[in-house]
Amino acid sequence: MSAPASRPALRGPSRLEKAEGWRAPGQDAGWLNPVTERFLLLLLVRKELRVRYRGSVLGMVWSYVKPAVQFVVFYIALGVFLQLQKDTPAYAVYLFSGIVAVNLFGEVFGNATRSITGNAPLVSKIYLPSQLFPWSSMIVALVHFLPQLVVLVVGALLFGWVPSGTAAVAFVLGLVILLVFTMGLGMLGAALNAAFRDVENFVDLIVMVATWLSPVLYRIAMVEEAIGGTWMWWLYQLNPLTIVVELFHVAFWRYGPDVVERAATDPSLTQPGEPFGLWWAGLLIAAVTFVAGTVVFERSKRRFAQEL
Repeated sequence: MSAPASRPALRGPSRLEKAEGWRAPGQDAGWLNPVTERFLLLLLVRKELRVRYRGSVLGMVWSYVKPAVQFVVFYIALGVFLQLQKDTPAYAVYLFSGIVAVNLFGEVFGNATRSITGNAPLVSKIYLPSQLFPWSSMIVALVHFLPQLVVLVVGALLFGWVPSGTAAVAFVLGLVILLVFTMGLGMLGAALNAAFRDVENFVDLIVMVATWLSPVLYRIAMVEEAIGGTWMWWLYQLNPLTIVVELFHVAFWRYGPDVVERAATDPSLTQPGEPFGLWWAGLLIAAVTFVAGTVVFERSKRRFAQEL
């Protein structure tokens, strides 16, 4: 009687498979998933864009409509009725550069928070690295940000703005701080929203309040005049969104010809710590927020399927 055939021994990944990034099913690269799974990330971005504009007549034109309406309402209410344009040269550029920054913050934060619950069928039925969902929401927000940025640049050029190295550095710093900070908040919000659906409503409130607690509609000199020298003034300055909005102002408004001319006689048009202010504090706070959000997301992701 012949001996039964032995089962082939299970083996681990070979050196070649390890070199090619071999992973067992159900495992992922953690916070590096957006880099290692670029193809899947691109598919999710395309899916979100198609779903968002399915049945829409205007499509991407809506990327212009919301900021345009915001700008017109705020400009008429604050610039014309409250006469803020008299004390702020090129107020239209000042206002729109802040609106663009806050809109990007709101879209990334809101979409990332809803990314897990909004993709519940994918999260609960098949395996996909969960980090791809908030990251794809961030990329979609950047797609909508680009048309607004083009309008802002054109508007600034019409007011005599000339691109410079200082403007480029301020814009890049502001964008990096904004994306790192908001993605940290977004991943934290996504993890909490999977368990508590009330979180997305709090996010909407935060975005609304952030518009008024940042120097978007008014100049920061007005805040310093009201609460300068107090702990509230320092807290206001350390708000990462305040730092980002001020960097966008430096990039597109502060060094326009009308502003430079008026600033020679009106020191209130200058900004604390010009030209880049507290960028280092904003970057540090953004990095800490990103790490905290990533850690909470990583620890929560295995419960997403059950919670959904």
